[in-house]
Amino acid sequence: MTKEIALFLLFFSLIFLIPGCRGNREQDKDEIPDKKRNNPAVLTLFIAEKTSFKWSSGNPVTKKIAEKTGIILDVEYAKGTRLPEILIMLADRTYPDLIYAKGAQNKFIDAGVFLPLDDLIETHGPNIKKLYGKYLKKLRYSLDNPSIYFLGSFPINDQDWDSEGGFMLQLEVVKELGYPRLKTLEDFENAIRQYKQKYPEINGNPTIGLSLIADDWLFLISVTNPAFYSTGAPDDGEFYVDPVTYRAILHHRRPVEREYFRWLNHMNAEGLLDPESFIQTYDQYITKLSSGRVLAIIDQVWNIQQIETKLGKKDMINRFYGSFPITLSREYKHSLNYPVAYTSRWGIGITDKCVDPVAAIKFFDYLCSDEGQILTHWGIEGIHYSIDGNGKRFFTPRQMHLREESDYKTKTGINLYSYPFPEYGRGVQDSTGQFFVPAWKEDIRNGYSPFEKDVLNAYGVEYWKDLFPPEEEFTVRPYGVAWQIDLPAQSEAQLIKDQCGKITRKRIIRAILASPGDFDAVWDTMLKELIEAGVEKLEEEFTKMIRERIELWGSTLLIK
Repeated sequence: MTKEIALFLLFFSLIFLIPGCRGNREQDKDEIPDKKRNNPAVLTLFIAEKTSFKWSSGNPVTKKIAEKTGIILDVEYAKGTRLPEILIMLADRTYPDLIYAKGAQNKFIDAGVFLPLDDLIETHGPNIKKLYGKYLKKLRYSLDNPSIYFLGSFPINDQDWDSEGGFMLQLEVVKELGYPRLKTLEDFENAIRQYKQKYPEINGNPTIGLSLIADDWLFLISVTNPAFYSTGAPDDGEFYVDPVTYRAILHHRRPVEREYFRWLNHMNAEGLLDPESFIQTYDQYITKLSSGRVLAIIDQVWNIQQIETKLGKKDMINRFYGSFPITLSREYKHSLNYPVAYTSRWGIGITDKCVDPVAAIKFFDYLCSDEGQILTHWGIEGIHYSIDGNGKRFFTPRQMHLREESDYKTKTGINLYSYPFPEYGRGVQDSTGQFFVPAWKEDIRNGYSPFEKDVLNAYGVEYWKDLFPPEEEFTVRPYGVAWQIDLPAQSEAQLIKDQCGKITRKRIIRAILASPGDFDAVWDTMLKELIEAGVEKLEEEFTKMIRERIELWGSTLLIK
């Protein structure tokens, strides 16, 4: 019995025992028109994500969309683990009109549930074609089945205006040390050591040098992925892809990465690595950072954003973190700004249960139109935004204040139709030269604390990203990003990958915590175990998938 079938049988039995286990439909049923009335018509949508907000159909943006399209959505979000819910849908064939299956979308395509959208887009989707533009071909499923089955869920041509994180050091540390030049792991280590020696305690608690978070999948973010950045390679998930041959190898097997993990082993031996790095939970980690006594972390900004607020309330904003382009040595170029062309890994598909696929594609086509994008991101003119004498959209102080309310999305519908719906990204302009998404680079600068601005000014830059090698110094990968390529579920390659993941997690932690003299022995054991697990077969299969994607996206297949 496979793992997925076992999960299915377990959850199928629970469905009759647990009320509401089919999903988290928080929408007020009084707001949803009766389908029989057909004015407007209702399309059901399942989104394989949990949500912290309430979907509402009674807001002004949704009502305006219904006026324009004749469609209103009845949305159900995943309540728990999305896999069992997806398996139940496939088993009993009671799925809705539309599904955002996230990583399980292949199951629906392979089962013939998602309808091919090519002809629908050609006939009824001019705005869909305009929004995706040259990236429309990237919505194709595979070389063997080059149809389009879903509308990609990531913003088109989105611009990153600031650093995502990586090697992060407290603002107070760099100020105290006179804003040192931080380029290599040695520079990073010296800054941590100098400050820790000078201030062995912070607010009465022992100072911690570098703390990592290895809780569940965050192990990849904080422990293993930084080996990419520090050695000049793009973050391609668990694989390194040769930029010339496009051969893929499990990135831990790169000899240069051994040296990165040797450095972590050295940091542990020097007493500069938090001894709780591999046992602390995420909540414990956040609490520790909020105390202000952790000098350095290796993480992503989105994972610690709440810390800034917590530190601000304690009048310790100087204990927040800045991001620096740290590499193994000066011969490497930090790859934070490695460009990522649009990659459609996931998206919303129309199922064969949908009674009116044409109406569904027309609904999405309206969302993709300039009018739809302005409506869903800005709201309704005169209510949610205003127009100045030059025809430019802007927010009055009151309108801006209202946008900051926690339930603004539910009350107004603004941004309710962002992820996982098709949308333009930040920085994309409409025909009048205005942004579809009301986000400006200046907003990031304005969001910095005065202390943070002083630190950036001392380094002679306006944004953290300015410290890193610019995007122009890198080449766009023709396959997008490798972490967005899914191996077939329950395939031999996927089973090998799962086994390799267990091996690398176990051995990398042991290697970091080993005495320096034992590091190589532990690392060699890991490499041997990976070979025995079939890593070379995995790499061969993934290389094939990389090359197939390049062929699919660059082939002569015509988009209608």
